[in-house]
Amino acid sequence: MNFTNLNRNKILKKLQSETFDLLIIGGGITGVGIALDAVTRGLKVVLVEMQDFASGTSSRSTKLVHGGLRYLKQFEIREVAELGRERAVVYENGPHVTTPELMLLPFHKGGTFGKTMTAIGLNMYDFLAQVKKSERKIMLSKEQVIEKVPFIKKEGLKGGGLYVEYRTDDARLTLEVAKKAYEKGATLLNYAQVTDFVYDDNNKIIASKVVDRESEETITIKADAFVNATGPWVDELRKLDYAVNDKHLKLSKGVHIVFDQSIFPLKQAVYFDSPDKRMIFAIPRHGKTYVGTTDDFYEGDPAAMDVNEQEVYYLLNAVHDMFPGIKVEEKNIESSWAGVRPLIHEKGKAPSEISRKDEIWEADSGLITMAGGKLTGYRKMAETTVDLLYDKYIAASKFSHQSCQTKKLPISGGEVGGSEKWRLFKEQLITKLEQLGIKQDEAEQLLNLYGSNINYIIEYIQSNKTELSNGLYAKLMYAIHHEMVLTPTDFFIRRTGELLFDIKDVIKERDAVISLMESQFNWSYDVKRQYIKELKHALDKAINFK
Repeated sequence: MNFTNLNRNKILKKLQSETFDLLIIGGGITGVGIALDAVTRGLKVVLVEMQDFASGTSSRSTKLVHGGLRYLKQFEIREVAELGRERAVVYENGPHVTTPELMLLPFHKGGTFGKTMTAIGLNMYDFLAQVKKSERKIMLSKEQVIEKVPFIKKEGLKGGGLYVEYRTDDARLTLEVAKKAYEKGATLLNYAQVTDFVYDDNNKIIASKVVDRESEETITIKADAFVNATGPWVDELRKLDYAVNDKHLKLSKGVHIVFDQSIFPLKQAVYFDSPDKRMIFAIPRHGKTYVGTTDDFYEGDPAAMDVNEQEVYYLLNAVHDMFPGIKVEEKNIESSWAGVRPLIHEKGKAPSEISRKDEIWEADSGLITMAGGKLTGYRKMAETTVDLLYDKYIAASKFSHQSCQTKKLPISGGEVGGSEKWRLFKEQLITKLEQLGIKQDEAEQLLNLYGSNINYIIEYIQSNKTELSNGLYAKLMYAIHHEMVLTPTDFFIRRTGELLFDIKDVIKERDAVISLMESQFNWSYDVKRQYIKELKHALDKAINFK
């Protein structure tokens, strides 16, 4: 598989010269999910993304594939059932990038959840989501909760419930789905922005004008059907079309902050009440603890968000309230990120009250918009979209399969025999990596990043003749030649997650990474300066608050 920006000119020529069955606009989890579903049903698919893959909401979430326990409070039974069941599908198809995480739901006197409601809610959750027996809820006494989290608030503590969520790396999940779509025959291109539509005599879209943001060349891509999967930008894209209806999104901003475990030594993930009764996650991950999220309407540019001090103080206050034994301050925050959720507008509702449901909007021009939705439900959203394409927009003869083919299809890196065989696969490959001089912790992280693609990493480790460490060299070369990375910021945020969870390593490694990328891509001086500036800006946003 050679999914690389080194072939960018070749890809552009292909896009300009061929006609596709389907053009998908947007390279987040929704778009790449639709691409995978469509290409596995036999369609000729192209996807374009105006930034990097997963650069919007799909790299800025709470990083959970979860069933939405809180939706039970809003009586969204169907939503909970579907999302809960879909968690297991996502896990089985990519166990390297999705990990079961026991979540503690403590209940305090006067809190959102009491003992009875917690037990009933978790039982209902287990039933609706068809949770397997080994992962069903366990009720804990006050003493058992304190044993798991010694520094939790003891005043008014009544007990707690344990249930299973699935922790993920949202950007890596998106990339693995994209790579599988590419492997199956889809054509994908990042940094390619749709600027206009072309119509036939019946005012139906027949092509899109696309600007390659690297060369500034404009090309025309012809297709039979067009899907808008741009997440927070769906309304902006719809403005290019004459046939806009009266539906629209409301964006909700969410902020997360990261601490080192030496400062916030959380070993047990907790889902807890903030002082204003909004629910907050605190989750341990690779020697760090991250906390989020805020939930406030956002009116600005989703591509230019900053974390502000008010949001930081809100999360710090929530931590101080639930974990009074933890004395964290703003200066202890190692990094942060902000993202927006694209919510379907519901008049008079606060952000936390608006459903995370998805809807398909059909325009008279033929533009299909997938609006709303959640990371967990990406595969079902794709199935619904491609079913609609089959029914109304693309000739049945173009399909090799009428029905969805992805329920039991491993994503890239997921060819390990499912969750049952993942542990054995991992143990064997950790041993092999250790024989190459990779320490156990790093070996485990490499396997969580690449899964069954780890053999490419091993090949790069064995061929490393640079001054870079073996692990860093392998990750970077793999990103360049197999994951269409274009900039150092792409690499540090979306290919590795280091800027979010290992920011000190980014500062230590950035010059060497930039130097190797420069040699691989043959950057001009101006391009190199632009990418250095971009990375500096990303680092600044992660550690400084407005």
